Order: sequence, then structure tokens, then C-alpha cells
Amino acid sequence: MNTSYWMVFPFLAIYFAEEFGKGMAGLLLVISQVFSVAANLVGGYLADRYGRRRMLIIASIGQGFAFLLFALANSPWLESPEIGFIAFTIAGMGGSLYWPASQAMIADVIPEKYRSDVFAIFYTTLNIAVVVGPLIGAVLFFSYRFELLLVVAVISLLLGLVLRLFTDETLSQKMLDKWATEEATGWVGAVSKQFKEYGIIFKDRVFLLFVIAGVLGAQTFMQLDLLIPVYLKETIDSQTIASFFSIDWKVTGETSFGILLAENGLLVALFTVFITRWMTRYPEKWVFFTSAILYGVAMLLFPVTSIFWVFVIAMGIFTLAELMVVGIQQSFISKLAPEEMRGQYFAAASMRYTIGRMIAPVAIPMTAWFGFNWTFGILGIVAMLSGVVYLVMFRAFEKRIAA
Repeated sequence: MNTSYWMVFPFLAIYFAEEFGKGMAGLLLVISQVFSVAANLVGGYLADRYGRRRMLIIASIGQGFAFLLFALANSPWLESPEIGFIAFTIAGMGGSLYWPASQAMIADVIPEKYRSDVFAIFYTTLNIAVVVGPLIGAVLFFSYRFELLLVVAVISLLLGLVLRLFTDETLSQKMLDKWATEEATGWVGAVSKQFKEYGIIFKDRVFLLFVIAGVLGAQTFMQLDLLIPVYLKETIDSQTIASFFSIDWKVTGETSFGILLAENGLLVALFTVFITRWMTRYPEKWVFFTSAILYGVAMLLFPVTSIFWVFVIAMGIFTLAELMVVGIQQSFISKLAPEEMRGQYFAAASMRYTIGRMIAPVAIPMTAWFGFNWTFGILGIVAMLSGVVYLVMFRAFEKRIAA
């Protein structure tokens, strides 16, 4: 499932930019993320009420039908980027429904002392797909888009069937029964209660600062699928990066992006668990802060030159920043979340990415206003600013523990 997803998603910024232009593509990507934010919050609430398993099944099947529609919009019978955008938005909403339920399910079954390692392992399995997906997608997405999207749709539907047949519910029967007794309030009462419970979450000052820092940091992380592929496409026309036995190895903007994504995925697959265990030896606040600084350094390094190997170094720094926090940040959320609100806490926490992804596409039209150099520079400063917010957050967290 993850491999098929990564054959498609990284190339959507290029697809929409070619179909609608950079400015409109950025606006459309922002709009799609507004819907994802709403789906994410609803998904976390429903995962705590109806169960993790049920939401995973609904999300998988929903994504499958969305990719079927996306395939139809790029088929021999129909070419409609507008329908493609609608399908992409629905698929993104499916992913937003899936995420909080899956994270809550992990927290349900894994003891706290093992969670950092387990979250790191799950992150590793996800990123093994990143090694393979973009390399295949760099060829198939632009040459065999209809067939690729059709395969992704079938895999998503099969995933829903597997979840239905081979998984069990991890939310306790006590919590399911509690929700059943509250259903008499009707859907208006349920929605009202949902907003009240999310209000309680965001009154948690530590958690609110965690989300704010994450949103700022996501402006950098999300450019891996937005600004960076567009920048590489415009910067590298055809570049020789190595020669073997008088044969030149050349890359284009599209293929260089595929290689950099594969580098990111390979490093994640090899070193996530190792670096997570290494980082647990140090105070969490300095791990978060250092990660933010490295993100900023990577973004400042990208526009320095058009040489492919400099991009490889920048991606290495970018990936190190990513790996430093992948395990401990999910474990940190589970520390803050009461058991009966895990789905909602994970949903609210993932707003770091959904809101971040909603804002991040603005970087694409920013290049028309300021140029690539200034845009990357602004993003680097924003990433470093997130590190300062993390320090403020941990100061408040330490006061809470002391109290």
C-alpha cells in the first residue's frame, strides 16, 4: 500500500503545476488540505468512539474508490485534471481518517517503555516503500498514469478487505459501550461534544505548543513533496553525475528527485531504529531543538548550487533531522494523552502535518515573488524558529512534572 502511494503522491505537485500553473496549483493544494484537516479531526474522534479497526477499514475503502476516480480522470476515455483534483482531495481525506486510528491502535497494544522503538519500526516499514515507490513512479506516473492509478486503487480496496478479515478491535469494550449510551444525544450532540473535547486538548498549553512547533517545522518537511521537486525540475535539465567505463550517468530534474527521495527512504529504512535508540540517551528538548536547526541548515543548503551531489548532502542532513524525532515524538504524544482520548490526541497532533501541508504549498507561488533562493531561506528560518518553540514547550512541560 505504501509503495503504491509513493509512486503517485510525490509527483502531484508537478502534475498540478503543469495542468493549472504554479499559482493555481499552490491554491488547490491548500484547499485540499483544508478538507484533510477536517477529516483528520473527525477521524480521531470516531476512532475513540466507534473503534480503531472500523475507521481503518472505512479509510482504506474510501481511498480505493478515490484512486479509481483519479484513474478515470487520467484514462484513455477522459482527461480531466479537475476531477483528478477532486479525487486527490478525497484520497487525502481517507489518509487523514486512517492515521489517528492506526497510531491509537499501536498505543493500545504496546507498553509505554517500548513505544519509541515500535513507532520507529513502523516508520521504517513506511519508508522502505519510499525507497522503491518514487523510483518506479518517476517512470510510470508520467508515462503510464492510468494504469498506475488503477493498481493503487485495487491495492487500497484489498487492504480494506484484509483489515476486515484479519484484524481485531483494540479499543476496549468499555469505551465502545460508553459511546453507545451517548448516541441518544443525536448527531448534533455528538458534534458538539467533539468540539468540546478538542477544546480541552488545545487548552493543554504543552500540547498546543507542540502543535505550533510542529506546524512551523512542517513548512520545511512538506517541501520534500512540493518545492523541492519543482526546484529540481527547473534547476537540472540534464546533468552528468558520474562516468563508468566511458559511459556517462546523467540525471534530469525528475529522475534526480526520484533518487533523492530514494536516498531519504533508504537512510530511514537503515537507520531509524538505531538513531531513535541513540536519541533516547539525550534530553528530549535538545533532540527536538537540534532536529529543527538541521532542517533549517538543509533548506539553506539546497539553493546554494545546482550541483546534484550537493543536493545529496543536503538531503542527508534533512533526513538526519527527520530521524532524530520520528520515534520520540509519537511516544511523547502518548505520554500526554489519556487512554480514552488517544485517537483525538493523535489526530490533533497530526494537525502539525495537515495544517502544515495546507500552508506549505504557498512556497510554490512564493518562488514567483521572491525567487528560489529567498524562498528556501525563509523556510530555513521558519524551521529554526520551530526549535525555539520546542524549548518553550519543554520548559512548560518540566514545570508541569515538577508541580
